[in-house]
Amino acid sequence: MYFSKGLILLVAFSFCNGYDDLSHNKIATQSHTYQGLGYEASNAVDRVGATCMRTTDIGSTSPQKTVWWRVDLGGVYNIHSINVQFKNYPSVESRQRGRFAGFSLYVSKHDNRDSSSLCYKDGPDLPPLNFTTTCITSGRYVTFYNERLGGETYPSGYETINVFTELCEVIVYGCKTFDVYGIGCKQHCPTNCKNNTCHIQNGTCSNCDPGWTGSFCKTKCLEGWYGQDCLKPCVANCRDNATCHHVTGYCDVGCPPGWIGDLCTKPCDDGKFGLNCSNTCSSFCFNNTVCDKVTGHCDEGCDPGYTNLHCNANCPPGYFGKGCETECPERCSNITDCHHIDGTCAGGCINGYIGDICDESCTNGSYGTNCSGVCSPNCKTCRHTDGNCSCNAGWMGFNCSSECGNSYGEDCQYGCSRHCVNQTCDRFTGRCVAGCEVGYHGNRCDQECTEHCFNKSCHRFNGRCLMGCEDGFYGGKCDLMHVLTFQEKGFDFQLSKLSIWNIGLIGSLSLNVIFMFGCLICLGKRTTCRRQIQLKNNSYVGLDLQLKDNPTYEDVRISRMDKSYTNITLQ
Repeated sequence: MYFSKGLILLVAFSFCNGYDDLSHNKIATQSHTYQGLGYEASNAVDRVGATCMRTTDIGSTSPQKTVWWRVDLGGVYNIHSINVQFKNYPSVESRQRGRFAGFSLYVSKHDNRDSSSLCYKDGPDLPPLNFTTTCITSGRYVTFYNERLGGETYPSGYETINVFTELCEVIVYGCKTFDVYGIGCKQHCPTNCKNNTCHIQNGTCSNCDPGWTGSFCKTKCLEGWYGQDCLKPCVANCRDNATCHHVTGYCDVGCPPGWIGDLCTKPCDDGKFGLNCSNTCSSFCFNNTVCDKVTGHCDEGCDPGYTNLHCNANCPPGYFGKGCETECPERCSNITDCHHIDGTCAGGCINGYIGDICDESCTNGSYGTNCSGVCSPNCKTCRHTDGNCSCNAGWMGFNCSSECGNSYGEDCQYGCSRHCVNQTCDRFTGRCVAGCEVGYHGNRCDQECTEHCFNKSCHRFNGRCLMGCEDGFYGGKCDLMHVLTFQEKGFDFQLSKLSIWNIGLIGSLSLNVIFMFGCLICLGKRTTCRRQIQLKNNSYVGLDLQLKDNPTYEDVRISRMDKSYTNITLQ
């Protein structure tokens, strides 16, 4: 029953009002809520009359003394009126009106009551439970407020104990856009209303844009007047004695050449020239001299890099400087594209050069355009123009990015020794990494093993004979010869070019033998000394030793004799 009546009232009022419902289903809040379910602040904007918000009671016997409810319209709107529907209990309608009495309505653009403007304040008479007030304003927040303060005397009929606030609907009527007015919000505000806003009922403008007047801002200022509210007199000296513009006060036809200002009474500022002083003198007049205020010509000439009467053209391509007489640097990437003032190369430099005028070669391992190329770390030297390199040991190729193969050293210029196993070697040093072929030794296998090493086999690095020496030789490298050699089987062999130590040993032995035989001769035992030398195993060796005057080597002939002894003859 109550729901049906409430719905009928809502529909009927909305239809008669003719404005937009701005508060429907918008966000609502309240100071406090009665205990239990179904009393939320949003009930007052759901457009269901049977559901109402409810707060805890206020009054002389209650801890709460004030109550508020607020709706956020979501934006600033033009407001026409506000309808508040308070909960009605038919048997106690006067009590409900007493609880409703004394309320206030506020409208604000911000979320606090202190910045709000009062839209309505209830008087001493009890209000109807379905209350509507016209409130021509604009705002975003609408606040319902009531109070029952202790020590206050309230008019007759006001409830002061157990004052519950029960709002079933709060409807804020207005227009959803600013530039319309009237019932249905279908008429547009006059064009010249300030900020394009007008009275929501009749469309009158509260203020006009400058230059307009009248309730609907449709009338221009009277001739000779302009500006806001048409209060400023025209005093301009416009060309052809024309009057000023009603909005700006300026001369519509402009000022004579060389003059500026609203009144066309001020000469052009320095640096300006021409009609209405709208042209700017070139900033490249020589030494900042002022141009002619009528023609704009630079009477003193131009700064370096500029040409023509107004000094507003750059030097032609390929030239720069004072009078545009100097040619661009030859190392610019485009010799016709240097900076017109100082000759710096606008398009960069040819490969291998940097600097404002491309007079510096690339350094620190860089090359190419703007020295942006980075030389390979494998380069020993790097050409600054194209990055072509001479390579460090172990590398080869244009930019030294390829490793040596079967070669070593700078630019891989040396081949690995042919005596390296598989002819492979360290690409940096040439050391044979897999070892040497038989008969060779050294890091690079470039030294032959001593010819008297057994099987020509020697140590990889120091050359010492690994399998011993051939018969008749001794020493780490088998480069020393035995003077006497005892063999089980006979054969002849020749040794030559003995070391100095062997020669010294043989010489010493010879002198001793000569001395011994001299002694024997002196004793007169015999003129020719023949002595048998019996050797172990009853075998004998004959030695013929010949001493030269200035010998550098000795020939030693060792022969195996068939007999069991050998004659030794000393000369």
